[in-house]
Amino acid sequence: MRGMRERLEKDLTLAVQRLRQMGGVALEELPGSKGDNSPFADEVDEIQANERREIGFATRELLVGRVNRLSAALDRLNDGEYGTCVECEEPISPARLQALPEVQTCVRCQDRLERLGRQFDQDEDEAETVSDDE
Repeated sequence: MRGMRERLEKDLTLAVQRLRQMGGVALEELPGSKGDNSPFADEVDEIQANERREIGFATRELLVGRVNRLSAALDRLNDGEYGTCVECEEPISPARLQALPEVQTCVRCQDRLERLGRQFDQDEDEAETVSDDE
């Protein structure tokens, strides 16, 4: 587990550094009304700026999630619970931990959770369709 602790700490350090490099996600001037006071030469420039900003937000959100998962994995390691599925309490395969050191669930439980999530999404969509028909 010593090697895994070092890997988790290294991955955490790299993710935190990347977040710091991103800063607050470069927020360009928000577009105002078209005309002389607009910071954009044309509509395409405005669309590209918005796209870059949205990609920055999404990247930052993914990095924050990874930092949180890595920190939780280090906490589980300190508590002697690392490598045990939080759902079924069975050991997580070493190959899975090697590929995704911050993972909390075994493959079987992860598959079940994903299927339940998709089922939940489908149920919500069906409920919206029914309410729209009424």
